[in-house]
Amino acid sequence: MPQAITKTFQYGKHEVTLETGRVARQASGAVLVTMGGVQVLCTVVGAKSAREGQDFFPLSVHYQEKYYAVGRIPGGFFKREARPSEKETLTSRLIDRPIRPLFPKGYMNEVQVICTVMSADKINDPDIAAMIGTSAALAVSGIPFQGPIGGARVGYTEEAGYSLNPTYEELETSMLDMVVAGTSDAVLMVESEAQELSEDEMLGAVVFAHQQMQVAISAINELVAEAGKPRWEYAPEAKDAALIEQVRGVVGADINAAYQTADKMERQNALSQARSKAVETLCGEEGQPSAAEVSGIFKSLEKEIVRGRILDGQPRIDGRDSKTVRGIDVEVDVLSGTHGSALFTRGETQAIATCTLGTARDSQIIDAIEGERRDPFMLHYNFPPYSVGEAGRMGATGRREIGHGRLARRSVAAVLPSQEEFPYTIRIVSEITESNGSSSMASVCGASLSMMDAGVPLKAPVAGIAMGLVKEGERFAVLTDILGDEDHLGDMDFKVAGTEAGVTALQMDIKITGITEEIMEIALEQAYEARAHILKEMAKVIGYARPELPDNAPAMTLLEINPDKIRDVIGKGGATIRALTEETGATIDIEDNGTVRVYAADKAAAKAAVDRVREITAEAEVGKIYEGKVVRLEEFGAFVNILPGKDGLVHISQIANKRIEKVTDYIKMDDTVKVKVMEVDPRGRIKLTMRDLEQDESVE
Repeated sequence: MPQAITKTFQYGKHEVTLETGRVARQASGAVLVTMGGVQVLCTVVGAKSAREGQDFFPLSVHYQEKYYAVGRIPGGFFKREARPSEKETLTSRLIDRPIRPLFPKGYMNEVQVICTVMSADKINDPDIAAMIGTSAALAVSGIPFQGPIGGARVGYTEEAGYSLNPTYEELETSMLDMVVAGTSDAVLMVESEAQELSEDEMLGAVVFAHQQMQVAISAINELVAEAGKPRWEYAPEAKDAALIEQVRGVVGADINAAYQTADKMERQNALSQARSKAVETLCGEEGQPSAAEVSGIFKSLEKEIVRGRILDGQPRIDGRDSKTVRGIDVEVDVLSGTHGSALFTRGETQAIATCTLGTARDSQIIDAIEGERRDPFMLHYNFPPYSVGEAGRMGATGRREIGHGRLARRSVAAVLPSQEEFPYTIRIVSEITESNGSSSMASVCGASLSMMDAGVPLKAPVAGIAMGLVKEGERFAVLTDILGDEDHLGDMDFKVAGTEAGVTALQMDIKITGITEEIMEIALEQAYEARAHILKEMAKVIGYARPELPDNAPAMTLLEINPDKIRDVIGKGGATIRALTEETGATIDIEDNGTVRVYAADKAAAKAAVDRVREITAEAEVGKIYEGKVVRLEEFGAFVNILPGKDGLVHISQIANKRIEKVTDYIKMDDTVKVKVMEVDPRGRIKLTMRDLEQDESVE
C-alpha cells in the first residue's frame, strides 16, 4: 500500500487534514480533505496538450454529494443519485470562480475537477472543504496553476462579531453567510447573503476571511513541498508585434469608433464589419496569417482600446462617466393574470418579474444530504437567447441561470416576512427580455417590485447594481452599472444588493490575481450611491406593499389551536375535517404543534372555515351567554349544545317558586335558547342557566 502524505492544521473550531498519495493515484492530483466530520475527495485531471483549434480554456468543476455520506439511500425509482441538485451546481460554480483566473493566459489544455463528498456530519457544509481540497489537488498536480487559494465561510452576530466556518445551526441565527476565496496576497471571490449589514461590516468580513484562510494556504504549500509533482512546462505563444501593428493599422480606427456607439446592436454590427475587414485584408493567401490569428489580435485590440479610454478618463462606451447609472424605467401590474408583476428596465437590460402566491403545499421539498426540508420561497431566473439578439439552443436550466437566480434570491430573502406574518409560498420568476449588463441585479429590482405589487409585506424594497473594474499596474477605475462589454473586457464583476438600511447580498469575481481593500472600499461606496438612486426611482412607482392581496390570490389564514384539540377538528376517521372542507370549499392543513392553515379561493370561504375551526376548538367561558339547541330532555332539565361537541345542563325544577311537573311544558327538543355558563367543573361538565322569555323568571 502506498504511503500517504498528510498535513494537519487547526482552522477555527475544526481540525483539517489534507491527505494525498493513497487514493485516486491515477489522477493528475488528488487530495482527501477531512474537516471535522466531513470528508471530501478532490481530484484533478489535466490534458498534456490542447485540442487543435481550441480557442477557449475548457475548465470544468463537478461537486457531487453522495447519499451514502450520511447513511441514506436516495429516493426515486432508480435509488441512485441523479442529475446535480441546485446545491451541487452552485457549489461547483463557487469552486470554479476563484480558480479560473489563476491559470495562465492562453492556457487551453482541458482541466477537470471532481469533488465527491464521501462522508458528512449534517453539521458543517462540505463546500469549504471541497474548495480547499481543489486548491490542494491542483497545487500538487503539476498543472500550471498560479495558486494555491484558501476558502473560508464567515458568520456574524452583534454579540460575538465575526465567526469562522459556522455550522448550519449557527448560520440560522447569523446575520451573515459569506464565502470568501483568495490567494496569500489578495481576494478573488466573494459570495454572501446578509441581514442589511453596513458596507463597513461587509468589508470587515472579507478582510477577516482573507486573514483566517492564510493558515490553509500555508498548509497546502507545505504539502506541495513534500508531495508535489514536477510542474508542467508551459509558455504562452509569443506575440507577433508586426502583425499586431498591421491589424491596428487596418481596423484600429474602426474599433475605436465602434466603441463610441451607444446602441449595443449597432456596436456589434460595426465590430463584426471591422473584424471581417481585417480578415479579408490580411488573410487568404499562402504565407499570410490565419483568420484565427487575426481574430485573436482583433480581440486584444478591443480590450486595449476600451480599457485605455476608461483609464484615461474618457467617456465610457455609452457616453457615461464612471459613476452614472443608466436610465431607469419602472412599471408594475403589467400582466393581468398574475398576482404581482413588474417590468424593470435599466438601459438595455430589462426583466419582467412575476410573483405567484401559493399555499404551504406549494412549497419546494428539498432533499439534501443533511436532510429534507421545505422552502416557501423560490426565485427562478430565465435567460432566453433572444434577450441578446441570438437564436440559441433551448434546453434544461443551465448553471448560469441557477447561479443568477440564487444571487437574486439571496438579495431579497432578508426582507421577506416570516411564515407567521405571511403564511404563503412565494414564487418569483424573472424573465430576462433584454440583456446588456447585470440582468441578475435587474431581477433583484423586479422581484422586489412584483412582490410589493402582489401585496407581500416586505420589510423594505431591495435594489441591486453591478460594479466593474479596469486595472493596469497602479492605475485603476471603478465603474458603476457596467455594460456587457465592460464586464467582458474588464477585471471585476462586483454585484451589491440591499435596502436603504444596508447590504443584503454581495457577489464578487475577479479576473486578475486579486484586488486591494482600497478598491473594494471604493466599489462599495459607489454601489451604495447607485443603489440609493435606483431605490428612489422604484419608489416613484411603488415604495411599499399594496395593503390588499389581489382578488385572484388564494385567501389564507393562520391560526393556533390547542394541540389537544387537533383530534376534535379532524374527527373520527377524518369525518369532521372532511365535512368542513365540503361545507366551506376551503383546504385545511394542521401541524402537530397546533398551527392551522386555512386556504380558500376567496375570503368568504376562508372566514367560514376559520369560524368553524374556532367553534370546534373553543372552550366554554364562565359568564358568557351562548345561543344553543336543545339536544336532550330529562325529567330534571335539558341538555343544550352551546359549542361543537360541548353540551351543558340547564337544571329545570321550579319557576317563580312553583315546582315544575313536566319539563316539556317549558322547553322542547330542538328549541333554540339563550343560556349563560355558570360553572365548568374540573371534569369539563358545564352548568347553564336560562332566561324564560315569557315570564322573565330565572329557571334553575
